[in-house]
Amino acid sequence: MFENLQDKLGRAFRLLSGKGRISEKNIEEAVKQVKLSLLEADVNYKVVKEFINGVTEKSLGEEVLKSFSPDQQFIKIVRDELINMLGERSSPLRLSSQPARIMMVGLQGSGKTTTSAKLATLLRKEGKKPLLVAADVYRPAAIDQLVQLGKQIDIPVFTGDRRNPVVIVKEAMQQAIKNINDVVILDTAGRLHIDDTMMSELKEIAALVKPDEILMVVDAMTGQDAVNSAKAFNEALELSGFVVTKLDGDARGGVILSIRHVTGKPVKFIGVSEKPDGLEVFYPDRVAGRILGLGDVLSLIDKIQANVDEEKAREMEEKFLKNKFDLEDFLDQLREIKKMGSIADILEMIPGAPKDVDLAGSEKSMKRTEAIIHSMTLKERRNPKLLNYSRKQRVARGSGTTIQDVNKLLKSYDQMKDMMKQFNRKGKLRKGIKGFPF
Repeated sequence: MFENLQDKLGRAFRLLSGKGRISEKNIEEAVKQVKLSLLEADVNYKVVKEFINGVTEKSLGEEVLKSFSPDQQFIKIVRDELINMLGERSSPLRLSSQPARIMMVGLQGSGKTTTSAKLATLLRKEGKKPLLVAADVYRPAAIDQLVQLGKQIDIPVFTGDRRNPVVIVKEAMQQAIKNINDVVILDTAGRLHIDDTMMSELKEIAALVKPDEILMVVDAMTGQDAVNSAKAFNEALELSGFVVTKLDGDARGGVILSIRHVTGKPVKFIGVSEKPDGLEVFYPDRVAGRILGLGDVLSLIDKIQANVDEEKAREMEEKFLKNKFDLEDFLDQLREIKKMGSIADILEMIPGAPKDVDLAGSEKSMKRTEAIIHSMTLKERRNPKLLNYSRKQRVARGSGTTIQDVNKLLKSYDQMKDMMKQFNRKGKLRKGIKGFPF
């Protein structure tokens, strides 16, 4: 996420490294580099102009703290301006109706249907009982896609007559009341472009259901086109906020940095993966930290607490303390880590994490490790000393690896056990977040 923008801003900050203090002369080149970085990221030029003016004014004003070095001062100023641009604080959903109504809108291809399912998953975690409504009768297979997603996440989907979106929505509201669903999520039709027919239909649905939230889903990969569409949708429907999708791809960041300034409406959620739980609440300060390469520890903690089984983590900690950690447990830990997302996502949240990590190699190594352990018998996982040469040959063949790969895994496992012994002797075993042992 924001990798290219992060690298370019890093160059701007390095221009001030080693300087005695911030001055008009030495900040000129750094500000120019920041400006170019934002423009290359496809940030709206008016937003860039206002942002640069704010950074320059604060950099040369009295707000600079004498205890910081010039590059630290500049990073802080840029971070504060980024947070101001992004919205300063998160904007929670305001669901006051019973049942609450959320209308999802956007252009075709933005990920609206998938996002509707992700939002339902997120709301269910908060104790809600959502109903998904398939009101996109124009895109081929849109209704079937939502039905399949509903089955996957075990959330009901109302399809109605599959022909008239207004009738579908009206009947869906009656169904929600009957089944005591407290949130209704309407997946409305998108188009390849904005047209009067599309907007008229959306206005009719909005007038009918009086939604608590009208969320527009925008694709982060489409740059300024998405911002222009957002402006048109907001003028027609009075949006309550945005969901920016595909931030796990090669998005340059321009959409998320421009959209609030252009429309006056906040980003409420961001799509960070294709998984059902790949939707996160948008926190401006955390995203600013990621853009600047400062990490996002709070989001990492949220991920750990949401994905790690506390009881299992406590059991694992006990095994560490008693030095009874076997390869079955090692496999469990890999699964827990995978729940939190890709290695790239996790590293991005850790301040000071190395940038030169072979991420593709790391992901491949994790899959190889899983394959090797899966190829062992339960007895071998619980007692790796049983793995003689012939058994290792069998495991290597079964996992599509080599005996060297198997030996490398066993060596890493032995080193981990030795390390845990040393920690236990010295009383240095640290308790992790919510019992997480790493």
